[in-house]
Amino acid sequence: MKWVEVIVHTAQEAVEAVSHILYEQGANGLVIEDPAELTKERENIFGELYALNPNDYPAFGVRVKAYFSENEQLITQIENIRTAIDTLRIHQLDVGEGTVVTQAIDEEDWAHAWKKYYHPVQVTNQITIVPSWEAYEQKHPDEKIIQLDPGMAFGTGTHPTTIMCLQGIEEFMQNGDVVIDVGTGTGVLAIAAAKLGAKEVFAYDLDEVAVQSAARNISANQVAKIVHVSKGDLLVNHHGQSNFIIGNLLAEIAVKLSPQTKKICTSGGIFLVSGIILEKQEMVCTQLQADGFEIIKIYQIKDWVAICARKRG
Repeated sequence: MKWVEVIVHTAQEAVEAVSHILYEQGANGLVIEDPAELTKERENIFGELYALNPNDYPAFGVRVKAYFSENEQLITQIENIRTAIDTLRIHQLDVGEGTVVTQAIDEEDWAHAWKKYYHPVQVTNQITIVPSWEAYEQKHPDEKIIQLDPGMAFGTGTHPTTIMCLQGIEEFMQNGDVVIDVGTGTGVLAIAAAKLGAKEVFAYDLDEVAVQSAARNISANQVAKIVHVSKGDLLVNHHGQSNFIIGNLLAEIAVKLSPQTKKICTSGGIFLVSGIILEKQEMVCTQLQADGFEIIKIYQIKDWVAICARKRG
């Protein structure tokens, strides 16, 4: 399969907005090259500190790289990206150069080129995500190590939307819960749920590449007896009840998922939804409440939020 790397050279102020545009157009992965990372002071609370190579970053501005499959929709997707970035200018958001360039890359090249950006990182009090190709020793007895190789699927486990989901699982999931992970990607949330005590986990994704990647990671983490991964469109084909449902999705998809979740979630069960930009938080909360959920906690990292809701009895 051929893939296309779409590179947007923008300003720091517009990184979140540009990232959202790329995701909305169907990006299958994203890398942000911000030279501010080279001089940033880091709190050594979670994760391993490691050296960054200045040659990987632009001299000024920020490069946001996204990856799209080469198909008949690509031209339209790129046109939509350029139009949306021009719209940011109209709304007086500093997009810097705002240039959009593309280059074709082979699947194997893309699957390996980004690995230089990916290192072990502790993302919650208990969960540490470790690239499968790096050696790592457990730091404390309660640490749950997830070995991950995203391959061609989206999700290294270190994006804010994923971190908030992991925090929510750690805080609200109970031992013995039956969990559903909608849009599983690499399977990181499903694996985390299994390692934190879920009785059974069902992981769904509409993308066959993601299903294959998740299956490999589930096997590598030795939770295949607990986690069942398959291709699925949201919760359309799921049968049975669940105590804990996760959806790391876009706001519009979360709104669509909410009525399906209402039917499957047990009374008092949890619906944890992420991938929501701050400006769409109210829209998602309104839908959840209309479907009989009570908002019990909202997580926020930068301009991203995750909403944890409990189904009313």
